[in-house]
Amino acid sequence: MNTLDIEGLRITLPGIARPVLDGVDLTVAEGETVALVGESGSGKTLTSRSALRLLPPGALTEGTVAVAGDDVLTMNAEQVRALRTGTAAMIFQDPRAAINPLRRIGDFLTEGVVLTKAMNQADATARATELLQAVGVDNSVLGKYPSQVSGGMLQRVMIAAALMGDPSLLLADEPTTALDVTTQAEVVALLGRLQQRFGTGLLFVTHDLDLAATISDRVYVMYAGRIVESGPAHGLFAHPRHPYTAALLASTPRLDAPTGRLAAIDGQPPDLRTTLTGCPFAPRCLLATEVCDQQKPETRSATGRPEHRAACHHSDRLERNAAADA
Repeated sequence: MNTLDIEGLRITLPGIARPVLDGVDLTVAEGETVALVGESGSGKTLTSRSALRLLPPGALTEGTVAVAGDDVLTMNAEQVRALRTGTAAMIFQDPRAAINPLRRIGDFLTEGVVLTKAMNQADATARATELLQAVGVDNSVLGKYPSQVSGGMLQRVMIAAALMGDPSLLLADEPTTALDVTTQAEVVALLGRLQQRFGTGLLFVTHDLDLAATISDRVYVMYAGRIVESGPAHGLFAHPRHPYTAALLASTPRLDAPTGRLAAIDGQPPDLRTTLTGCPFAPRCLLATEVCDQQKPETRSATGRPEHRAACHHSDRLERNAAADA
């Protein structure tokens, strides 16, 4: 059973010319790590937040967002509260913005499950102590305020808080962006260990392709509110079938890369105030032809690899070119 199953998700906002999410399909299985990658503004965070129905005011939705088999978009308020304190949880990008600076960390960890009567105060404190130990933090932080601990420790507290309700789905929205490299590695390793221990499905939102390749079982590449490529991590990065994925990989700094200027993707992502016809990446794509400007590409599987899918009119051509270069 999938812990997250998004089908045909389309979200429109008042005053915006085109959907901010346009037909997104995405799944996360039990115990699986799925990475969602793309440039800033591509819709990654909104996709992950939809699993908790944390949507902008006035958002109109189509499609389904099922968490543990239940459609989040049709839930009543009480069901949504139960979802957010038990079935699914999110680790936000900036822990200092997600924790009330005027409340002690112990209150932050326990108040959700206590207020919903999922646990009494004693059991909640015991659970918080257990999880803090699991993430490598001494329980002395329970009596401290957020300003009294480091950023790396506070992110560990956020991970412990996300696990308080034994969620089947964990949503990590670039949880390592604000951390130094060493602490980033520690947090990523910690998430992997906790996922194995608790069997939680993990959707990891990131713009770091190397990180996505390292930690994920499968990867979804997003551009302009659409999933443009998806598949097993190794195959997708070794043989990209969408020019956007290939361009992202080419622009990633590497120690063994030739000297000279780093490759870049010319142009800018499409403005939300303009409608889209055809492929949204066409104005920036070196393979674009007339059909790319006129027709929205269908998502097709690679020959012999049905799990590797791309929405590109020229995905086969890209794959042939890569094979010839090899």
